[in-house]
Amino acid sequence: MLRILDGQARLCDGVTRREALRVGGLSALGLGLPTLLGGRTALGNSAGSLVKGEGTAKSCIVLFLMGGPPQHSTFDPKPDAPIEVRGEFGPISTTVPGMQLAETLPRTASQAHHLAVLRAVSSGDNAHSSSGYYMLTGQPHAPMNSENANPGFPNDYPNWGAVVRKFLPRRGTLPASVRLPHRIFNTDGSVWPGQDAGFLGRPVEPWLLNCKPAEKDARIDEFVLSADVSEARLAGRRSLLDHVSRRLDTAERLAAPSNYGQLTEQAFGVLSSTASRQAFELDREPEAMRDLYGRTQFGQGVLLGRRLIEAGVRLVQVNWYRGPEEPSDAPCWDSHAREAKRLRENLCPPADQAISALLIDLEQRGLLKETLVVVMAEFGRSPRINGAAGRDHWGSVYSAALAGGGIKGGVVHGASDAIGGYPKEGKVAPEDLTATIFDRLGIAPQTEIQDTLGRPIPISRGEPIRSILA
Repeated sequence: MLRILDGQARLCDGVTRREALRVGGLSALGLGLPTLLGGRTALGNSAGSLVKGEGTAKSCIVLFLMGGPPQHSTFDPKPDAPIEVRGEFGPISTTVPGMQLAETLPRTASQAHHLAVLRAVSSGDNAHSSSGYYMLTGQPHAPMNSENANPGFPNDYPNWGAVVRKFLPRRGTLPASVRLPHRIFNTDGSVWPGQDAGFLGRPVEPWLLNCKPAEKDARIDEFVLSADVSEARLAGRRSLLDHVSRRLDTAERLAAPSNYGQLTEQAFGVLSSTASRQAFELDREPEAMRDLYGRTQFGQGVLLGRRLIEAGVRLVQVNWYRGPEEPSDAPCWDSHAREAKRLRENLCPPADQAISALLIDLEQRGLLKETLVVVMAEFGRSPRINGAAGRDHWGSVYSAALAGGGIKGGVVHGASDAIGGYPKEGKVAPEDLTATIFDRLGIAPQTEIQDTLGRPIPISRGEPIRSILA
């Protein structure tokens, strides 16, 4: 007979015996779902929710170009500036009269009628980690300009994906928010703050899918049943776990309901749903569609993001893939050196292809009007090219672009000065961007959450960018 001598006894890592048994029971599935679903208590509760219901966007796909693309060579070309400012790339016309993009983005230019380009975004922070935290949460990092910062107090404001997961209901068995293909991290391995649920607690943590979507036969092990686990055997394991759970509940006599009942139901819901499991299987896409997005890690990650949105996920954040081959002096979009070469050969072609493919694909499927697309990064690049033929960190002004989901297409909001160094008009702060995302998803930016001390805090202190709203 199973006896629990002390239901609240804790192990050396602070986990109760009951929790260990719960997680152990889930692990009997032979999968890693507890890692994705895990969490013990939610610290933040709604304090005056102003959720509006269904927004103009049912879902959102964020394309995060980790490292900081140069605004001069992407969304804000400066053809009249000196060569040391404008760089090697000139402007090209788009499908919108008077709107130009850099010649590095010809495919995106063909979809400009869908885009609202923001040319005066500003965090005022020149460090990847802290400016990234500001962009991912809408809250400035304390202190600013703090590189290699890690998550934790006082910088534990929740990522927008956690806010979405807290306030918007799931559609189907999958969670409301997903991140892929890995966390955003610096060269020293430090993980940026602002990517998790922070003080809201792990029950609303956006799922993190570590994957290499461009690899042949790419798969996500957490969503593949082991060869020895049939549907019948899975049902049997569920029955056994339910029995153990009931005995533990009786033994412990908790005054409050356990989060693990919900966790278990969600785990089994995903595993027993063929449609949910298949959402992660890129090989179900036609070869022509995979080619449209490009056979790069980023391109296939964006395609996976579209599949997840179709399967019911509310917000998918697709980070730029950082592989081991990235040069240490200019990894990803952090083009401190050889910028023109990096943009021409490694960065702009896959980004341009994936962005344009997503807009084309969503429109053809009738999903663009209800799917908000956001292209952004943590900051931009310095106005002048440095001695290594690159540009350095620059949080004073940079660009972002939005499309679909209640956004006006074919518009430009804001402008930088003549050298793309500072805002000239229409400045957009990170909190304004988060407010716009929440507003389009049907969550009022003034909706409140509670921090660990029970203090009410709005999910965004910004204002939606009215001029780009349809």
